[in-house]
Amino acid sequence: MQQANATALLSGHYHCPDDFASFSVMPDLSPMPDYFQFGPGITCYGQCSSGVSASLRTGAIHDARPHVRIHDGLVLLPFDPVQVVNNLRLERYTAKTASRSGKRATRNVVQSLYYSVRPFMSVAVRKHLQNLYLRGWERIPFPSWPVDRTVENIFEQLLILGMDARNIDRLPFIWFWPDGNRSCAMLTHDVETRAGADFCPQLMDLNDSFGIKSSFQLVPEGRYALSPTFLENIRARGFEVNVHDLNHDGRLFSDRAEFLRRAERIKRYAQEYGTLGFRSAVLYRNADWCDALSFCYDMSTPNVAHLDPQRGGCCTVFPFFIGNTLELPVTTTQDYSLFHILKDYSIRLWKQQIALIREKHGLISFIIHPDYVIEHTARGVYTELLEYLSELRAQGEIYTALPGEIAAWWKMRSEMKLVASGGSWQIAGKGSERARVAYAVRVNDTLVYEMT
Repeated sequence: MQQANATALLSGHYHCPDDFASFSVMPDLSPMPDYFQFGPGITCYGQCSSGVSASLRTGAIHDARPHVRIHDGLVLLPFDPVQVVNNLRLERYTAKTASRSGKRATRNVVQSLYYSVRPFMSVAVRKHLQNLYLRGWERIPFPSWPVDRTVENIFEQLLILGMDARNIDRLPFIWFWPDGNRSCAMLTHDVETRAGADFCPQLMDLNDSFGIKSSFQLVPEGRYALSPTFLENIRARGFEVNVHDLNHDGRLFSDRAEFLRRAERIKRYAQEYGTLGFRSAVLYRNADWCDALSFCYDMSTPNVAHLDPQRGGCCTVFPFFIGNTLELPVTTTQDYSLFHILKDYSIRLWKQQIALIREKHGLISFIIHPDYVIEHTARGVYTELLEYLSELRAQGEIYTALPGEIAAWWKMRSEMKLVASGGSWQIAGKGSERARVAYAVRVNDTLVYEMT
């Protein structure tokens, strides 16, 4: 058996005591990774000694949970949880589907052709092509639509097993958000065109009317001019500026050598603009290349990407580190997809997603394009969303923050320590005055969280 780093994995998420449990991985893992379950409804992808399944579409994949053993305080797992969580967060599972179907090469060709002629297409033609490309999305079995919380479910199951092994039913940890806030929401605006840039002041007025600040992701080259005055006006009003790709041509990740050339230009713009965050065009991404951009945080990975050109999803509603870069995942459906793919001019889906994310106390993040809320009906839907978020905030259910503020908190929290002192628990480290001690409490086979 090999020692599992599940304790470090859990400590990295919860920041609980390092010695609360011990985990080991059983020998003879399957030679190749594939799908299996870790209890009903928890889909994993990785190597598993008790069995794997070749397809999700049959609906009957192997369940590894009954094969877990606890012996003398040690939890014996038939899989490596670090591998499985990384496979989900970093979308490693998508390589299986792409390699077997040949979709990756086909997608690259289609993507290249599409962006070559995109400037000459009308919006109506673009919508039609996008709907054709995305048809059948509702039949994708994994990740789970409309919000996938697999990583959180795995953490909770591991925590329960660790508590079982030590015969405890309460475990202290550092609460996820500052000042005891139950969940966090952030609004971001990707500015795609000159019309969108011109609409930014009005969008800031609308956001300010609800007391909600947001970030603007701006394209440095080829789309519109970015004057120092324009950037300063956004910042002077308490909003945030981030870099949005290089020129929004959809080819940032198409070739490694070209990516590295573009990355150098992107980094120069980040320095010139004084920005710490990045989002790629159309949420194209490659986790293995992320660190080359050298941003403090990235916002390019969707939670579930059924309605995006690049399928997949990180299967978590919390920030997580990719090397030195903090990923702030996109956890709700983009406004463009809501309006033009689903043809839904309401906030029903957003409210459903918000509720699912709040159940796990996660990050509720939105992409609202200035370009797509200029029109009166769409702007009315966005206004309704702002009203709903402000109501939740007034009820103490969420707090709203800028991406930079969230990233700063998450990095400080990652360096805090939970310290036993005089029969109680204290939090040490920079920013600890805003941190709260919480408890994961086992109730039957589920966890509930309590805060002191």
